[in-house]
Amino acid sequence: MNDSKQQPIRSQRRRGRRHPLATIALVALGLVGTGGVYAVATTSATAETTVQAQQQTNEGGKLFAANCATCHGMALQGSADGPSLIGVGAASVDFQVGTGRMPLAQSGPQAQQKPVQFTTEQIAALAAYVESVGGGPNIPDEKYLTGEGDLAAGGELFRINCAMCHNVAGAGGALTEGKFAPKLTGVEPVHIYEAMLTGPQNMPVFNDQNISPEDKANIIAYLKYIETAPSVGGLTLGSLGPVSEGLFIWIFGLGAIVGITIWLTARSN
Repeated sequence: MNDSKQQPIRSQRRRGRRHPLATIALVALGLVGTGGVYAVATTSATAETTVQAQQQTNEGGKLFAANCATCHGMALQGSADGPSLIGVGAASVDFQVGTGRMPLAQSGPQAQQKPVQFTTEQIAALAAYVESVGGGPNIPDEKYLTGEGDLAAGGELFRINCAMCHNVAGAGGALTEGKFAPKLTGVEPVHIYEAMLTGPQNMPVFNDQNISPEDKANIIAYLKYIETAPSVGGLTLGSLGPVSEGLFIWIFGLGAIVGITIWLTARSN
């Protein structure tokens, strides 16, 4: 009697028990479903990004044709009035246009900095267009533009590679044939980095093999530090070195001597 009662119970348990492969099948279905949803979402996002990038490049092409092609050529090949832009990359465009040097106001020894003529979005579009046609260095990563780094290493690199033109305090200096090295105080970190990367005007190109991105960040950190650091030697007099110091002594020192001499002469008379 006991065996006959237990047999139906065991049969019911077998019928209600899940097959061993059922769990594996459910997991597989879950993975396939999740992967499918992710693939669809990723494809949609990628397609949207591609469309936006293409729209930006098209807008940059229109801006280039209207404002730059007269000098640089429709195919970026350059002309008698402007150099080729093939290979300069987005970094060069962002520097030149982002600092107002381009479009060029008038011919001269070098492009003068002036108020920026385009919006941030238009500059990005121009940079994207030039990069898409001719390639070249990209706009630097934000992590190198924070103004943080090794100040001692940055100062040493700046004095070795930059101070002979830009002055040890970044105050700028005169060059030959009416050209000059601009002052570096108040310059955006991204533009300092791009100048090192692309070598505008008479400046040499410091690519990543010459000065690594980390060392470029150290130089930027040093320049940002000396902008705000107090002068331990008193008045900076423009940080122009012996020229301004000598002029100060000549005008005020010699002027004081002449004044005292006149006063003594008038007193004796």
